[in-house]
Amino acid sequence: MEYKDYYRILGVDRNADEKEIRRAYRRLARQYHPDVNPGDKQAEERFKEVNEAYEVLGDAEKREKYDRLGADWQRWQRMGGDPQGFDWSRWTGTAPGGGRIHVEYADLSDLFGGQGSPFSDFFSTLFGDVGREPRTDWFAGTQRRPRRGQDVVQPVQITLEEAYHGTQRILQSDGRRLEVQIPPGVRTGSKVRVKGEGGVSTTGGARGDLFLQVEVQPHPTFERRGDDLYCDVPVDLYTAVLGGEVRVPRLGGQPLVLRIPPGTQGGRTFRLQGMGMPRLHQPDQHGHLYAQVRIVIPQDLTPREKELFEELARLRNQGRSK
Repeated sequence: MEYKDYYRILGVDRNADEKEIRRAYRRLARQYHPDVNPGDKQAEERFKEVNEAYEVLGDAEKREKYDRLGADWQRWQRMGGDPQGFDWSRWTGTAPGGGRIHVEYADLSDLFGGQGSPFSDFFSTLFGDVGREPRTDWFAGTQRRPRRGQDVVQPVQITLEEAYHGTQRILQSDGRRLEVQIPPGVRTGSKVRVKGEGGVSTTGGARGDLFLQVEVQPHPTFERRGDDLYCDVPVDLYTAVLGGEVRVPRLGGQPLVLRIPPGTQGGRTFRLQGMGMPRLHQPDQHGHLYAQVRIVIPQDLTPREKELFEELARLRNQGRSK
C-alpha cells in the first residue's frame, strides 16, 4: 500500500496551522474542481486527492493520528526498511467522531446513488472503510452497524447584495428539483444545511446531509468586516471647506444624505448606525455603515478660478504672518 503525503498534496509545511491548511485546500479545490475542468480525469483524481488530504489535515484528531504514523514511517525509511514490508496493522481503525466526511463534489448527480468510496486504500486503512461494503476482517468477524451516507459540501458563490437580502439556489438531485434558501447575513465560510440530501449509504443507513458552503464575492463599493460595511464617499473641496450635504450609497436601499461639517478633513469617517449587514439568524438587527471622506480636488480650473485660489492663498499667508 502506498503512503500518502497529505502535506505535500496540499503544498503546506508540516507545522502549518489550521488557517494555512484551509487556505491551501480552497485554492486547490477551486483549481481542480470538475466544473472548471470538465472531462479532465487527471483533474478529477487530483480533486479527490486534495479533498482526502483536507479530510485528514483539517480534522485535529485525524491529523494527530496521521502525524504519529508519519513519524513511524520516516523511522522505517531511515532504517532502510522495504516500503512493502511496513507493518500497517497497528494503524488500522475507524475514523474519529464516527467517520464524519466533508468532501466537495462538482456534479450532484455523482453524489446520489454513486458506487464506491472517494477515498484511497491508505485513508481507509487508517480511518475505516468509509463508503464501501462492510468488512469483517478488522472487526473479529462481525460486521459494522449501518453508517450514514457521506456529508457533502458544495461550494456556492453569492453577491454581497444576495448576502444582504438572502437568496436561493436551485439544485438537481435524482431528477428532483431542490430549492435551497440562503438566509440574510451569511458570510464567507457560512454553511447552509440541507438534511438528508447528501451521499447514499452503501450499508443501509440514512443519507448524509448536503452543506452549501458560502463564498461572498467582493463588492466594488463596499468592504465587509463582520456585519459592518465600509465605503469611500467623494466630497468636493468646497463642501469639505464650507460644509454641506453628500449622498452615501446604501446596500439594500436608497442612498443616504450625510451632513458634512465645515472644515472636514480627508479620511474622516462617519458612522451610520444600523445601516450595515443584517445579522445572521437576527435579520431585524444590523451592523453599521462607515463612510470615509475622500476629498476630490477640482481639475481643469478656469483662469478666473485659478485667480481666486491664488487670492485665497495670499489671504491665508497674510493671516499667518500677522
